[in-house]
Amino acid sequence: MSRTVASSLITAWASNTAEPYFAVEFALDSGTLRFWSGYGERTIEGQTFLGAGQLINIDGIEEVADLAAAGITVTLNGLPSEIVSAALQEPYQRRTCRVYFGDRSVPDVINAFSGKLSKMTIEDSAESGTINVLVDSKLVEADKASNRRYTSESQKSRHNGDTFFDWTAGLQDADIVWGRKSA
Repeated sequence: MSRTVASSLITAWASNTAEPYFAVEFALDSGTLRFWSGYGERTIEGQTFLGAGQLINIDGIEEVADLAAAGITVTLNGLPSEIVSAALQEPYQRRTCRVYFGDRSVPDVINAFSGKLSKMTIEDSAESGTINVLVDSKLVEADKASNRRYTSESQKSRHNGDTFFDWTAGLQDADIVWGRKSA
């Protein structure tokens, strides 16, 4: 997938003092969580990201030439037990996740990956815990079966008063004249 990379990023990465970083954004029901692989707070695209330093790991980001469905794993280590217990209560599946890649010397970033949260595994100990989150790309989501049914009842449950599918049953055996005069 081609991306437009800001010239400031290209210049920063070409220098001998490049300081690349990743930032992760989880859009959950209880609020959006934002972490970056440095220390302290960092503003990225107008949002504040909390520094996670070496406690965050992103595995599986790769550029592919074809339309291959891929996913990544985001690992958060050393989390306090209250964050781990909050993660157990949070509905996370199919929530949006974005991964940004940037350099500390410039404010520009690129969106390195975007997808939906799929699976979360939690390893909890007395003092801290580890959360591994599998994030599926948009192509993986497209391969999944839809639970939606194309019936009048299903349509009305999503859009009350919509009568589009009320007429489809009558069309099944209808004789439709197309391109000639009817008898």
